[in-house]
Amino acid sequence: MPVDPLSILTDRFRSAINVAVPGADVDLLIKVCQQPELGDYQCNAAMPLAKRAGKNPRDVAKAIIAAADVNDLCEALSEQSIAGPGFINIRLRADALSAAVASMDAPGLGVEPAAPSMTVVVDLMGVNLAKQMHVGHLRSPVIGDALARTFERLGHTVKRQNHVGDWGLPIAMVTARLMRLADAGEIDLSRITLDQLDIAYKAAQAECQRDTGALEAVRKYGLGPKAEAECEAQVGGATEAFLAAKETLLELQAHEPRTYAVWQRIRDVTMAECIAACERLHVRVTDADSAGESTYAQEMGPMVEDMVARGVAVHDQGALIVRLEEPEYGGITQPCLVRKSDGGFLYATTDIAAIRRRVQVFGGDRLVYAIDARQNLQLRQVFGASLKAGYAIHPRTGKPAVMEHAAFGMVLGEDGRPFKTRSGDSVKLADLLEETVLRALAAVKETAARRGETMPEAEVRTIAEAVGIAALKYADLVNDRIKDYVFSFDRALAFEGNTGPYLLYALARIKSMFRKAAERGVGDGWKSAPPSTRHHAEKQLALALLRYGATVRSVADSLEPHRLCQYLFEVAGLFSTFYDQCPTLSEEGAVRDGRLRLCALTARVLEDGLGVLGLPTVERM
Repeated sequence: MPVDPLSILTDRFRSAINVAVPGADVDLLIKVCQQPELGDYQCNAAMPLAKRAGKNPRDVAKAIIAAADVNDLCEALSEQSIAGPGFINIRLRADALSAAVASMDAPGLGVEPAAPSMTVVVDLMGVNLAKQMHVGHLRSPVIGDALARTFERLGHTVKRQNHVGDWGLPIAMVTARLMRLADAGEIDLSRITLDQLDIAYKAAQAECQRDTGALEAVRKYGLGPKAEAECEAQVGGATEAFLAAKETLLELQAHEPRTYAVWQRIRDVTMAECIAACERLHVRVTDADSAGESTYAQEMGPMVEDMVARGVAVHDQGALIVRLEEPEYGGITQPCLVRKSDGGFLYATTDIAAIRRRVQVFGGDRLVYAIDARQNLQLRQVFGASLKAGYAIHPRTGKPAVMEHAAFGMVLGEDGRPFKTRSGDSVKLADLLEETVLRALAAVKETAARRGETMPEAEVRTIAEAVGIAALKYADLVNDRIKDYVFSFDRALAFEGNTGPYLLYALARIKSMFRKAAERGVGDGWKSAPPSTRHHAEKQLALALLRYGATVRSVADSLEPHRLCQYLFEVAGLFSTFYDQCPTLSEEGAVRDGRLRLCALTARVLEDGLGVLGLPTVERM
């Protein structure tokens, strides 16, 4: 049963409208009242209903009131409850509000399990072998993990997917280079680091890049035999390296033992750092969640042939494409290219194979892709092609899986440009995490010194780690994901305002209150006391707490974690007002116990919500 009065009122007023205006077809407009002195909620349905029926909206409002069965929940409704042209103001009964809060104070915290439960596959990462993760890899796991946690909180079965670029010619290039360097004794593969792999990757790309333009220019302008020889040597060397890489790719595809072992070493080193970064970010991704492009390599040929055999993919200038002009497949004028004229496959081919696995093998009812907004067209093409091929049709229900792009913008520096180092390079993700935590450490120490508090160094560092990671992740999640946002260390780490540290501090302050209560000998009697909701500040906090379940559901429906961020910030702010206006530990008896019950529920909601967002918490700050 729902505990949120708004949900209950919505059902009751919908029934009343069916009685008052039979056959009415209008969205029920019940919302939190913006003027608390008028009421707690407001029903605005009378105006659109009256317009359609050609009646006076106040008369319609009276008819709705007469049919509304809400006396057990609200103060009596009357003509005085109608404001203006037909707004119905609704005020909850104090005992009903207290009972609703007490009912919410249960393991589920008012979050109703989804019905029916679904299997949701969340694509929340995309890393490439032999390359360092950088700031461009931040948003996908942070947003994707928050969405995955939201679905899990609602009782869905969630499968996270880290799509790893671990196959193809670029990987063969670096594999070939490493084998050559190892044979020459210039590297020790058993001790190689990801930084070294990153360097080797860039060098391999460069040595395979033939500068034919320079050679043509030398010949065109007659720049002499020496210049021509140098350019010919570069082109010849690049050609040789390129051909060696293609040979290495064939060896990889055949799983030639030594070549495959070097590739496996590259993968192990890359994935170890990837998983370590996820662990530090409190993002739930393991190696078991990582599906490399290599795992689809043997599937793509037969899959494309299947698409050709059924007329889904057609030949076009030597290539194979899937046309998607039909509205049911997206109405896209640009076709999806699934095989090049030279027989090579593309990223789109792998993505279609991934959808086939996620729906046909994993049983995914809903596929969510937390991917850069710039990939929108590619995803629309892949979704449409997968649907046209039938790979996105759920084997159990026979219905198409819901495929959604949780698109996001870029992380910008304070200069409004893509976040870079001073040298213009992308900021390594590991470096960003470390700098954030170091700055958090300085802030925590400064705050403790200002308060005259002393804590063991280990505890200070634990707090700083949590504060830093929470600050970094919240600075991302609090924004509308589709928009670019400017990252500022100072803003993210502030202990005031809509920040991660502020929410951690609000939770820690409540926990501190209960430690003080225990020190003063306050027992556990408050746990069974009716939550106090009579004071205005108590009531506003209680009403906000009751919206928690609906907020979590709204995040799942919209794929917008910032809704939960804004909600938690609102709760923290209302608690701060309550804390200032409603003394708790200085009171005694029922007043103290009722307020402690409300405080405990507030702490639970804050902690649960922060957990849904994937933010670490601390006991004190």
